Amino acid sequence: MARTASLSGFPEWLPEERLVEQHVLDTLRRTFELHGFSSIETRAVETVGQLLRKGEIDKEVYGLSRLQDDEGEAATDGGKGKHDPHALALHFDLTVPFARYVVENAGYLAFPFRRYQIQKVWRGERPQEGRAREFTQADIDVVGDGELPFRYDVEIALVIAEALGALPIPDFRLRINNRKLAEGFYRGIGLDDTAGVLRSIDKLEKIGPAKVAELLKTELGATDDQAQAALKLAGIRTEDTSFVGQVRSLGVSNELLEEGLDELEQVIEAAVKRAPGKVIADLSIARGLDYYTGTVVETVLVGHEQLGSICSGGRYDALASKGNRKFPGVGLSIGVTRLVSRILSQDLAKASRSVPTAVLVALNADDTWGEAQDVATQLRSRGIATEVAAKAEKFGKQIKFADRRGIPFVWFTDDEGKHQVKDIRSGVQVDADPATWTPSDEDLHVQVTGTSPE
Repeated sequence: MARTASLSGFPEWLPEERLVEQHVLDTLRRTFELHGFSSIETRAVETVGQLLRKGEIDKEVYGLSRLQDDEGEAATDGGKGKHDPHALALHFDLTVPFARYVVENAGYLAFPFRRYQIQKVWRGERPQEGRAREFTQADIDVVGDGELPFRYDVEIALVIAEALGALPIPDFRLRINNRKLAEGFYRGIGLDDTAGVLRSIDKLEKIGPAKVAELLKTELGATDDQAQAALKLAGIRTEDTSFVGQVRSLGVSNELLEEGLDELEQVIEAAVKRAPGKVIADLSIARGLDYYTGTVVETVLVGHEQLGSICSGGRYDALASKGNRKFPGVGLSIGVTRLVSRILSQDLAKASRSVPTAVLVALNADDTWGEAQDVATQLRSRGIATEVAAKAEKFGKQIKFADRRGIPFVWFTDDEGKHQVKDIRSGVQVDADPATWTPSDEDLHVQVTGTSPE
């Protein structure tokens, strides 16, 4: 992990590191599919107008331009750049492209539509630990046609808790709030620019309560009492449904507030039963993107909070629409690259070997290469990853080659056709039949195990 990157913000893993990443991806896929989510993949590019319909992150979008036009001359964008709504740009997340995908394919989808999507995304941010310019996200969403029962908000949180719980990572907490609760409270205290208040509250952990209060007063016209009331709400955190009483004790009355309180209570109540200790009600969570309308979630690793959120998302009721037809949805996105970077930098998990290969078939002589390939074919037919030595060097050199590659077993065949296999870690060598020999389950496939005491 001390390697120097040739291009900052675009991580590349060594083979043994990639095995850890693949383990994370495979675990997420398996969990998502067990819960009935179907895999899709969307194109890497969208129009700028599509990408920037909601939210305020245009400065992070990578616009696309061709190096040459059709006449072979250097191409320009005519000064339009990424602010031309018809220009193309790389997607910065998977939710906005998914909304477009749903609208375009609505006639072919069965609703509620459950999808998972694991792809690269790109953001023009300043690279730092946990924040890259090219990174992998793993999303799950459920989208309805016209309506989507709130129960899916509860289910999504539980699926993510299960998926994260299966990874070699430290303990984590899903910090959950509800936009309706927050917006209803702000309206109840007389702050009508609820989106502005949410954007200010979203900066709480970065700049602190005093500066957030100043923002509320200078930019949104809040009084001292209003600013302090908003901060009191944001200060409520509970591991159970006791937040309901704490919010009501602030003495604010609003219909939308009550609706949000009820929804958040349902999520936390279910999580306490089915994912105990993994979810907290945190009324400071706001999420900066404007398309969220209800449940909002951010997830932190316990003891690694400075890394930021490793999984976030929420409910959106109007992101996808076609005329009067609405496709409300709820979803969460796991920052796979951020997670894997922390796993590797903190040595939280290791692969049992650096290559998939379990067996190297050694050569007695160069003219036995064909017979060695026959042995390898028999082993591979039973799922044993096998490679054949390239030349007939001394057996000691072939064993050293296997050791250097991280291959645990070397296969030998003598002139009479008798087979033996050697575990080069223990030195034990035994007779073997290529039609029946199989290593232990632990050696058959690369194992990724956690090394953290947590």
